[in-house]
Amino acid sequence: MTAPDPSDLSVTIIDGYVDEPAHFGVPPYVSTYPRFTAGALVDAGVPQSNVTYHTIDELRDDRRKWGDVADADLMIYVGGMTVPGKYVGGTPAEPDEVRELAWTADGVTLLGGPVRFGVGDENAGAQEMERDDLDYDFVAMGDVEAAAFDMVESGLEGFGNRIRDYDEVSRWSSMGAFVVEQHPNHPDYLIAELETSRGCAYRCSFCTEPLYGDPDFRTAPDVVSEVDALSDHGVRHFRLGRQADILAFGGDGEAPNPDALRQLYGGIREVAPDLRTLHLDNMNPVTITDYPEASREAIEVIARHNTPGDTAAFGLESADPEVREKNNLLVSAEECLEAVRVVNEAAGWRPGEAPADAPNFGDSAPRRLPKLLPGINLVHGLEGETADTFEHNKEFLDSVMDEGLMLRRVNVRQVMAFEGTEMAETGAELAREHKAEFKRYKREVRETVDRPMLERVMPTGTVLPDVYLEYHEDGTTFGRQLGTYPILVGVPGERELGRTIDVGVVDWGYRSVTGVPYPMDLNGASMNELTAIPGIGKSAAGDLVVNRPYASAAEAAEVAGADADLTRFADAGVPGVDADAEYPGAPAPRSAD
Repeated sequence: MTAPDPSDLSVTIIDGYVDEPAHFGVPPYVSTYPRFTAGALVDAGVPQSNVTYHTIDELRDDRRKWGDVADADLMIYVGGMTVPGKYVGGTPAEPDEVRELAWTADGVTLLGGPVRFGVGDENAGAQEMERDDLDYDFVAMGDVEAAAFDMVESGLEGFGNRIRDYDEVSRWSSMGAFVVEQHPNHPDYLIAELETSRGCAYRCSFCTEPLYGDPDFRTAPDVVSEVDALSDHGVRHFRLGRQADILAFGGDGEAPNPDALRQLYGGIREVAPDLRTLHLDNMNPVTITDYPEASREAIEVIARHNTPGDTAAFGLESADPEVREKNNLLVSAEECLEAVRVVNEAAGWRPGEAPADAPNFGDSAPRRLPKLLPGINLVHGLEGETADTFEHNKEFLDSVMDEGLMLRRVNVRQVMAFEGTEMAETGAELAREHKAEFKRYKREVRETVDRPMLERVMPTGTVLPDVYLEYHEDGTTFGRQLGTYPILVGVPGERELGRTIDVGVVDWGYRSVTGVPYPMDLNGASMNELTAIPGIGKSAAGDLVVNRPYASAAEAAEVAGADADLTRFADAGVPGVDADAEYPGAPAPRSAD
């Protein structure tokens, strides 16, 4: 039988979403997997016009799109969750849905992505994940993009499970950029996850990232070329999230290389001068404590080029020394605390004033989010965990609070056990045994750390630009900024969805904030919006409405009274929101010498 001509093949890629320790792809994020796979197909001879891309949510919303699954010569499913999470922008595919895709497809089917590490009943902690091929013709036990390339080359007869190399990625990453235009969030509410490296030199007991091997790094020009291609296809939001440690980029896998980061970040800014978001994800705190001076310089480079609200996720995992020893965890609580101090000092400044002069928080702090703050990851159910473990973790968080330091977020979760990791032997038994204790402890963290930390990071009047309005609930409109770990923002009233507004923060929850449109239109604001402003009750809000119109915020403030914090929300003038500047508020860069 004659092998099919690649130029005649029709291929449908279904994105079931991914969430890995060093890779994220739940909307509004788009991961590397569908993009690299599309690029590999084109490199193998499949025309761009023959490549169809859908998310699993698209298929749920429109059954007609299942025809693209049924009719394709090759249907490729990419997905898999190796860390537990809860999501707002999309719902990851369930195993039964992934099977239905295979049953629906009349052509050849290929399964790939982190799903190869295992499948659970749900994307939650405290469970074991089992190998399940989910009724597909082929399962890529190596890289799905390499399998896609080899499948086309073989005439859909098969492939060798192999790992793609960075020469291939340098082609596929740019060649596959076109597929983002088929994402339902394109172009306004889509952020592209960028890979700078893969694999990890360390072997924490529960983590799947070491299953990719030792660290392998892309070059700065390669990543910059991918950003250039994505920018040409309308992407304005980017995250350097696919790596175990951004500080190790361009180095030997452990020591920082500030010059390589200058080339990377400076190159991105050059090819995408109109970008709206440039964030990162993972930063290893042990790198900061082992290489303090080089790390500080590298962090300063990042903070000069990034956009405000960035987060460096720190894998502390546990502050319990017993748990640390038994699970090969890298950093002690004391070392992690020092790393938190360094990031606060080097990158915790807010655009609007020189870093040396600006207070970290309070009423006199500049009214933008800090450029870069740490985020803390804590995992429960690891070997050696006892009731004391919860106290160790709480003491660490209390130390951060007591020192006046800032964290962008605290991620508390229970372990998932995957084959190939040391946790496969331990399983999730401890996590299940400690579930009640875990729930009590997590609630305490939310009450005593999360809420006061939010108030510290986002004091009254902090302006959050470009909050994308996503859904209504109980008379409130909820939205988020694009970026790393964006905060959920509630705005009084039901506003038009699918658009962005700037918001001034007025109140805090455990994992969300309340805000009002910024700058507020005092002649058009609703009673609910006016009463949300600190110092304005229903009576003052009523007076403000009755005495409209106002020529200025100062005139309205006279009506509202001395307690009303009105001008903070009604007068424009926050640097970086309404001012035109390159890298707003950034200090002069250090010399490369």
